[in-house]
This record gives sequence, structure tokens and C-alpha cells, in this order.
Amino acid sequence: FAFVAIPFLYSVVIHEVAHGWVAYRMGDPTAKWLGRLSLNPLKHLDLIGTLVLFLAGFGWAKPVPININNIPDKRKGLVFVSSAGIIANILFAFVALLFFRLFSLPSSGIWARLVYYVVQINITLAALNLIPIPPLDGSKILMGIAPERTRYFLTRLEPYGFFIIIGLLYLGILDPLIRTLGSIIGILIGILLP
Repeated sequence: FAFVAIPFLYSVVIHEVAHGWVAYRMGDPTAKWLGRLSLNPLKHLDLIGTLVLFLAGFGWAKPVPININNIPDKRKGLVFVSSAGIIANILFAFVALLFFRLFSLPSSGIWARLVYYVVQINITLAALNLIPIPPLDGSKILMGIAPERTRYFLTRLEPYGFFIIIGLLYLGILDPLIRTLGSIIGILIGILLP
């Protein structure tokens, strides 16, 4: 269980810190003031998200607080800040693979399993966060580039977003995405374990 829980925990922390760091670089100090630019998982734990992690093997961290009004170009800020978590997850996956290859670690054993989970979790988080359903990052990226009517629609949809995502998973509508993810992860793991 720890082989999944620990990489998952750090993956969501890196995702959230990336949002806060980019917001800070663009003019919003909120996350910094609240001590949320730390990689210490304790600063990011969400009680329910952590309980679900231990019960179901997935969970979430507290979202890093962002005040988009502190960023001069709000729409650009929304796109950059929302993209940061996705990019951080992709980078984390590739750094794990690179670390594995550079140190010529054996393709079986503890390190191989750990890197496998880091890659699987981070590619999955990145892909799922691209879905344009609130509160996922994809919806915020879309809000930054879409016309006013779309932004209004996504804002109204946000209270129901979690239930919509669960429904899409339950009905199998996200199955093509999940299969594609499996293929991508398989290719990456093929690089890892030739």
C-alpha cells in the first residue's frame, strides 16, 4: 500500500505546489503567505482526501489557495496557473524515469516498482486534470481561453463537477481515455523495463 500511497501523496503535493508557485511568480502571494509553497505533505493534507486515500487507494490534497485578482492578466494567469500542476506531474514522471535510467537500477525490485507507480500516478493525474469539467484544471484552462458564455457555463457547473466525473467513470464514458492512458503508461514503462 505504501508503494502507491507515498508516490500518490507526493504527486498531488507537487501538483498543488506548482499551481501556487506559478501564481506567486505571476503576482499572487496568497499561497506563499499561507505557507503552501512547501513540499511538506502535512501542509497540504485534506482530511477527507486522506481518509479516501487509505480506504480506496486514491485521494486528494487541499487545493492551494489562489487569488486570481492579484494577477494583472487574469485570463493568462488562469491558463498558466492551471497548466502548472499538469506540467509538474508530467515532469515528475519523466524525472523518475530519467533517474532510473541514469543510475542503471535493476528492472525488477523495489526501485522499479516505485518508479512504475510514480510514472503511472503522474501520467494519470496529468491526463485526468486535462478533462474540462470543474473543478479539474482543464476547466480552468478552458475558462482562461473561452468566450464569456462558456466561462459562465463552467462556473455554474462547478458545484456538480465531482458527481459528473464519478458518473462518467461509472457509465464507462471515460473508458477510452483510461485505455489511452494505459497505452501511454505501457510505452513509458517499456522504456523503463526494456
